[in-house]
Order: sequence, then structure tokens, then C-alpha cells
Amino acid sequence: MTRLILFDIDGTLVLTGGAGGRAMVRAFQEVFGFSNGLGSISMAGRTDAWIVRQMLAEHGIADAGADRQRFLDVYLGYLATEVLQPNAGKRVLPGVRSLLDRLVPRDDVYLALLTGNYRRAAEIKLGHFDLWRYFSTGAYGDDSHDRNGLLWTALANVEAAGGPRVRPSEVAIIGDTPLDVAVAVAGGARSLGVATGSFDVDALLESGADAAVPDLSDVDAVLRALNLEG
Repeated sequence: MTRLILFDIDGTLVLTGGAGGRAMVRAFQEVFGFSNGLGSISMAGRTDAWIVRQMLAEHGIADAGADRQRFLDVYLGYLATEVLQPNAGKRVLPGVRSLLDRLVPRDDVYLALLTGNYRRAAEIKLGHFDLWRYFSTGAYGDDSHDRNGLLWTALANVEAAGGPRVRPSEVAIIGDTPLDVAVAVAGGARSLGVATGSFDVDALLESGADAAVPDLSDVDAVLRALNLEG
């Protein structure tokens, strides 16, 4: 049996030092003319498509029309610049490279992404840290406003990319927010919470995670939590 492991990006694999938020604010101001476009909107665990919809609603923009595509293009351009900026908080999170290097050679595991980022944004962020090469496919923020629906998109995209056909019970989702856990709970997958974002271990367990760890640095403990010992 092949297990599908789906990784979130921000707060789970990497921290970009706020590059995504800064790029969105800059793009929103350029395209729609409003500064501080994010306002009180929380980005944690949300899809980019949902965030942009909330930004438009908060500023009373009912129909963005063709400006949505322009916003995406401008945002991606700013993101490619912002992710290069020096920032003390920007890094690959503990244990990530070691875990990926342990998982990649295994023939009983397939790695993919389940992220709220637009696909191109995911590539920009992970490419900056030389992590994009670990993932051939996944589900992205382009695909749905509702993050819970991304599990089914990931299953279909993995199979279409030549990966295994798996049931939700053969999937583990690794993420740093209760919304990542909620995807697994809604779809019948296993979840591993990682307290490298805004939520601690207790909060992730209370949200329904099957297991939670402070970070991914104890690779053997992570493998046990994923039922992948050995």
C-alpha cells in the first residue's frame, strides 16, 4: 500500500518572513487602489482565492472582472521580489529537509502538496528554498475557495500525474493550523499538526489532529505519527 503525504507550505515547510502578505497588499493597491488591502483578514490556513475574495468584499468591490487575473499576475511579480528580501524570520522550518529526504526514496510513500497558495505562488516560495523539487503535483489555492475541497482535488491530481490511486484513509495531511486539520477530518484522512505556525500542540490536538509535534526535527517521531516506522 502506498501512502499519500500531503504537505501544507506556510508555517509547515517554510516561513517567508511575510513575503506573501506584503506582495498581496502591494498588488491590491496597484490594481484596485486600496492601501492596507488585507485589513483584519487572517491568511493562516486560507486559500489565496478565499483571501482575495474577502479583500474585495471588505472594500466593497462587487465584481472585479478581468482585474482578478491582473491582480494575480501583479501579485506573483511582487511575490518573486518580496521572497528575496532579507528577513530574520525567513527560513526552512526545523526537520523539513531531513524528513523529505527520508521520505523521497521510499516506494510506499508519495509526496504532494495541499496548500492555500496559488500554484505559481507555491512554486515561487518553495523554489526559493530549493524545496519545489520534492513535489510533482498537489492541490492549490487556485482550485477552490473552500480548503476542505482540496483533498479531493489532490487525489485526482496525484492520479493524473501518474501517482497512486488512493483512498482518503491512505492519506496523511501535515499542516500547522486547525484549518489544515479540518481538511483531513472532513475527508477521512489522517492529520499531523505541526506547531511551527500560530498554533501550539494542544490547540492542534483540540482541533482534531490525530497527532501533533512541536516541529518536524524528530524525524523518527514524525514517521511513527504517520504510521511509517521503518
